[in-house]
Amino acid sequence: MKKLLSLLLVGVLGGASALFIQKYVIQEDSPNESLEVSEVSDTLPTSFALQQNTNNTPQVSYTSNSLAAATNIDFTVAAENTVNAVVHVKNVTTYRRPRNYMDYLRNGGVLEKAITGAGSGVIITEDGYIVTNNHVIKGASEIKVTLNNNRTYNASVVGTEPNADIALLKIDHEGETFDYVPFGDSDTTKIGEWVLAVGNPFNLTSTVTAGIISAKARDLDENDTNLQSFIQTDAAINPGNSGGALVNTQGELIGINTAITSQTGSYIGYAFAVPSNHAKKIVQDILEYGDVQKGILGIKGGTLSEKAAKELDLDFLRGVYVSEVTINTGADKAGIKKGDIVTNIDGVDINKFEDLAAYINTKRPNDILNVTVQRNNKQMTLPVELTLYQVYAIKDVGVEITNATKADLKKFNANHGVKITRALTRSMQGYGLEGIIITEIDKKKVNSVADVKKIIQSKDEREDIVVTFLDQSGEKKHFIFN
Repeated sequence: MKKLLSLLLVGVLGGASALFIQKYVIQEDSPNESLEVSEVSDTLPTSFALQQNTNNTPQVSYTSNSLAAATNIDFTVAAENTVNAVVHVKNVTTYRRPRNYMDYLRNGGVLEKAITGAGSGVIITEDGYIVTNNHVIKGASEIKVTLNNNRTYNASVVGTEPNADIALLKIDHEGETFDYVPFGDSDTTKIGEWVLAVGNPFNLTSTVTAGIISAKARDLDENDTNLQSFIQTDAAINPGNSGGALVNTQGELIGINTAITSQTGSYIGYAFAVPSNHAKKIVQDILEYGDVQKGILGIKGGTLSEKAAKELDLDFLRGVYVSEVTINTGADKAGIKKGDIVTNIDGVDINKFEDLAAYINTKRPNDILNVTVQRNNKQMTLPVELTLYQVYAIKDVGVEITNATKADLKKFNANHGVKITRALTRSMQGYGLEGIIITEIDKKKVNSVADVKKIIQSKDEREDIVVTFLDQSGEKKHFIFN
């Protein structure tokens, strides 16, 4: 059920975690596609403030290109303030090794451990919180982190956001303080700005490479229903650097290195990072709510194309065309209409759909945004309150679910469960599942979307999923999906 991209993506590319607008790319010769949009406060706990590195600086390996040297750009301070806060992350998995054929049939055998993955991570607080990529720690039964001083600690998973490929870890050690990297503002970064990519891919010491920001708001897979918005850089990033830091020349974290595009799996000049404002919002949500809070504008639409602009008799070619407004959402209540073109939000220019996604990803439900739209060649700014995104796709089952109302549960004589809103695959569309209640997953009761997400995200992708439905007569049905 997993989609293969035409380019090898080193790193599991998530979707626009806080995103749920539907995307219809209004371009010539492009098919319509579904997508959707969402939301962070501007403050972090005080422990996220800048801390100068007072430790002795270890030897640092970094690449410096001739243009940087010619312009006398000094990367040493940024490197010194970053390398000690970038760690090596080991994903240790426990598995059973069958001793004989009967063990194999009974799923028995000897418990053994193996390192199934490794990457980098960034310490973001002095008490040892770490941001890394979700794919680095996915399926781990044990996580080990090694610092630049070669000390190794156990770490635990605090929370994850697979769609954004972000995970938050915590070093299991009380009373000790650690060097960390302060968050910068990824929204203010500029194309052509010098950056450093810092990773610890080989469990030796942290390595540093230099480059510039090549592009912003990059989406690597136009056919994916989850829209990403990456910072693109030409700083060299290779396998093992996933989860490492992308920092500016002041040593501030502006991105979490996630992927490269390559036919060989090695760096060829294009690397991508999750913007720091998006990662920061995910961290805040996990710490404050235990889960990522997502919001929606409540529109469906896509990037305005030249063909669409001509058909609409427009004298400009930028923005997001609104093809539909969802009833009772913030956009509907604010007065946004079909045919409007979103050109600016809170003073940030919106030239394409990815710009909209990048900004909304940093916001939360109930945040009020000033949305500027063009309507009939007139400009107006409308305050829009983002509404809570309460839909979750169980991709391996092929259905989308939402929280069930009391009326939904009463209809099936159930006291708990979630409701199926739609089938996501052709194979599931013929069963009339819309409105059906799911009461258990893997024999665990579910009361909300959050319960379902917790169960699904904690599973190994190779494991079967057992789903318990209530049919129209209220009878329980069990189905196994693999």
